[in-house]
Amino acid sequence: MDGRNSPPQHKPIARPATLAVAALALILGGAIAGSSLDLTRTTPAYADAVTVQGVEPLSFADVVDKVRPAVVSVRVKSAAQTTSSEDFPFFDLPPGSPMERFFRQFRQENPQFQPPRSRPNMSLGSGFFISDDGYVVTNNHVIDEEQSVTVITDDGTEYNAEVIGSDDRTDLALLKIDANTTFTYVKFAGTEPRVGDWVVAVGNPFGLGGTVTAGIISAHGRQIGAGPYDDFLQIDAAVNRGNSGGPAFNFKGEVVGVNTAIFSPSGGNVGIAFAIPASTAERIVNDLRDNGAIVRGWLGVQIQSITRDIADGLGLNDANGALVGDVTADSPAAKAGFKVGDAIVEVDGQTVKDSRDLALRISSKDPGDTVTIAYWRDGQRHQADVTLGTLPPQDQLASLGNESPAEPMSSSLDEFGMTVSSSEDGPGVVVAEVDPNGQAAERGLQSGDVILSVGDSQVSKPSDVEKMIAQAKADGRKAVLLRIQSGDRSQFVALSFARG
Repeated sequence: MDGRNSPPQHKPIARPATLAVAALALILGGAIAGSSLDLTRTTPAYADAVTVQGVEPLSFADVVDKVRPAVVSVRVKSAAQTTSSEDFPFFDLPPGSPMERFFRQFRQENPQFQPPRSRPNMSLGSGFFISDDGYVVTNNHVIDEEQSVTVITDDGTEYNAEVIGSDDRTDLALLKIDANTTFTYVKFAGTEPRVGDWVVAVGNPFGLGGTVTAGIISAHGRQIGAGPYDDFLQIDAAVNRGNSGGPAFNFKGEVVGVNTAIFSPSGGNVGIAFAIPASTAERIVNDLRDNGAIVRGWLGVQIQSITRDIADGLGLNDANGALVGDVTADSPAAKAGFKVGDAIVEVDGQTVKDSRDLALRISSKDPGDTVTIAYWRDGQRHQADVTLGTLPPQDQLASLGNESPAEPMSSSLDEFGMTVSSSEDGPGVVVAEVDPNGQAAERGLQSGDVILSVGDSQVSKPSDVEKMIAQAKADGRKAVLLRIQSGDRSQFVALSFARG
């Protein structure tokens, strides 16, 4: 047979050395007959497996086991806006007109073209029991415009809940379940967590229920534009939609915050969440449980924070405090003699950091409480005892009044990059033109804004503005303080002489 056509030869599995050893064993077979030679394979010896001697990683399991039964899901059904067939088509037609009769007949003959009715909206959030008889804390925005509220416990039991009260200014709400059941509940922490402390968030993200995430406290006192009493804890635990109203716990199983909002440029969680501090939540919840509503102390001033430039304009050494932009008539502040331009620097001996700090301090007091307020006026420190009133509804808060118009005039304030003229429609001096490259523009002034006062003096014509600016320079001030009316908002703006 021709080797070129023979099938390919497979390589042997055994190596030549192995075959030689096998042949030698056969040759020596007789010699070793009767001996107990064991030719079976033995297990090779390996090094020891890697082990780590150390402390076990931190676990939140014990905390979660205790607190989880106290955390609930909150399901809210709210009435959706419905559309009546009488509203179709969506524009007005004169009754009895040919087009109106046509569309009415068209609707009657073609019911398939009737406008669809909307279904009720459903939303989900979280909450937690604060008593064994069924009081539940959640966010106001979770139950806002509610029609019915259902609370779902960790074991899946559903209960109808009643809204006892809510507070849109702090975004808190209190619910109540009436059931012949003793519920597992948690309590608010008595001490504020420190930055860096661990927290555990439990809630109902995306309707999954009972989800646990962990993180640390990143910061205190965050302002996110949610309301006048912003004072949030920032935490880095993963908090998502549906976690609203859920608790953040410390290692003792105490509630340190109520999860309320997240920072999310993309719509998803990026590790920045905000929680209402336990101290605020406990006070609000107690008021809701006792009164069904929130009653806050009221001073009766419109305020803004004091910046470094404003402090220079007032002659203050420190940029702390709240500047009075308006005093409501017949308010506690008015009765105590406060005026526009006063700088409130202390309440009951405690330094006021800024306008938010003052608002928080006053709102934490009860109507009828007396507070001692230190303030700065005309370069001197003053003090007054003020008996607080009751904060009125938002739509009843005072606005600025009008005074007599001044004669038309104009003046150029090149030093600050603006031109002013007297007002024909009310008090003050109008900002006529603003140099986009000037300091006034940098401070946010716009054409149409009204300068109500310069320093401590009201102005009615451009020459008043020039006079008060010159006086501030003569007094050695580093900046001049203008009270500006922009639309319906009044604020102070400091313009620096140092900038030329």
